[in-house]
Amino acid sequence: MVNLDTFFELSKRNSSVRVESLGGLTTFLAMAYITVVNPSILSQAGMDFGAVFVATCLAAAFGSIVMGLVGRYPIAQAPGMGQNAFFTFSIVLGMGHPWQTALGAVFISGVLFIVLSVLPIREWLINAIPRNLKLGMSAGIGLFLGFIALKNAGIVVDNPATLVALGDIASFEPIVSLLGFSLIVALAARNVKGAVIIGVLAATALGWLTGYAEFQGVIALPPSPAPVMLQLDIVGALQLSMLTAILSMLIVDVFDTAGTLVGVANRAGLLDKEGKLPGLSRALLSDSGATVFGALAGTSSTTSYVESAAGVEAGGRTGLTAVVCGLLFLLCLFFAPLAQSVPAYATASALLFVACLMARSLADMDWSDSTESAPAVIAAIAMPLTFSIAEGIGLGFISYVLIKLGSGKARQCGAAAYVIAAIFTCKYIFL
Repeated sequence: MVNLDTFFELSKRNSSVRVESLGGLTTFLAMAYITVVNPSILSQAGMDFGAVFVATCLAAAFGSIVMGLVGRYPIAQAPGMGQNAFFTFSIVLGMGHPWQTALGAVFISGVLFIVLSVLPIREWLINAIPRNLKLGMSAGIGLFLGFIALKNAGIVVDNPATLVALGDIASFEPIVSLLGFSLIVALAARNVKGAVIIGVLAATALGWLTGYAEFQGVIALPPSPAPVMLQLDIVGALQLSMLTAILSMLIVDVFDTAGTLVGVANRAGLLDKEGKLPGLSRALLSDSGATVFGALAGTSSTTSYVESAAGVEAGGRTGLTAVVCGLLFLLCLFFAPLAQSVPAYATASALLFVACLMARSLADMDWSDSTESAPAVIAAIAMPLTFSIAEGIGLGFISYVLIKLGSGKARQCGAAAYVIAAIFTCKYIFL
């Protein structure tokens, strides 16, 4: 029988099974909203809600358990916010590709991530991308999610004269969505565990009570995963027009994962004396492997969740925290009716909150050098305004290279920046 103390080094990290279990439960409550929000977003791409719910739970369970057993870190995983929006609104609705092809692109990006995880090139790629551009991309994804949230809540509507305009703000859905968002922020400010899921459920309950949402039950056998499981079209994703989409997925996943791993590990006191993450390759392999598994299961890219910091604050210090969280996601499979009872305006509350968290990256940017800050701002504002994360990334890299060349600072550009800018430039000219 496996000795948990020895395997996870509980005593070495001054922890216990009880403390790690509490950490896993706390992390799960902080990120459980994804079981509702992810199917809500991917269903807009034409995918079956119930099947995506199952895929989301399975991907989160697999990724978290593998991270705990292989990566040995208290970091849980699930289909990423931003990546799911890119999947639906950029690849499927924006570029017009079938969702099966988009799943194929997720699979390919995951395989490429695995290759990067075992090669020294991973450090070259991570270090070669300008810090400000990374922060601008993170903030831009947040702004994009915020725009989607306002749209789903009916707060922002289309307008032929001004492109967008304020919707009927006094109607039920916008009001309840804003109330749910306000509740989430207030609870988070009070350090209440599970603030996001509480806010979403509160907004949903108002809908049930007033007849604006239909209550479909709480517990049942999991829906069939067949409509999305193993439905990926890898051959279709190999077409040239998908190149920048795959590259965008890879870039976002690599930097999102690296940033989350280092940030959460730092809060847990798990970095070495040089500030580096021991066993980085194992952690990256766990993350990239989860993306490949998620694509097979039928969901967008799986990534490490910054909400894992909540579990760390509760005492989680080892991979056992992630394993417990993964097991709770498996248990979640039996709550599909509850997930299907949550309306779009309720999940919009969660999206808007996540958007606010991601937009914080703008505060960390170096504003003293306009050749660094301007391209990052371009990337950030282009994502919501073009309704595409990929286009924001492309315009950010192209403007970065052009500005550095024009200002006589070409040597400050890493080789990776030139390569990525060239790929996007070719796409805009020839595709």
